[in-house]
Amino acid sequence: MLDDQKLKRLNQLAKLKRKDKISAAELKELTGLREQYLSNFRNSFKNQIENTKVIDPDGKDVTPDKVKALRNKK
Repeated sequence: MLDDQKLKRLNQLAKLKRKDKISAAELKELTGLREQYLSNFRNSFKNQIENTKVIDPDGKDVTPDKVKALRNKK
């Protein structure tokens, strides 16, 4: 996850962009921060999915094969 300072800066730049008051350098910085944020989000979400186990009411493991295959790749 982005540290608090970077996240705060990302939000500041996004507000400037919405108001069309952003410079080219700030737009480049915004793009970089967004990429970092999305990369961290995707990795976190992927890890969460890979570590999810689905159990039916009878107690059987019914985790989708695709998720099991991702888990076995590690």
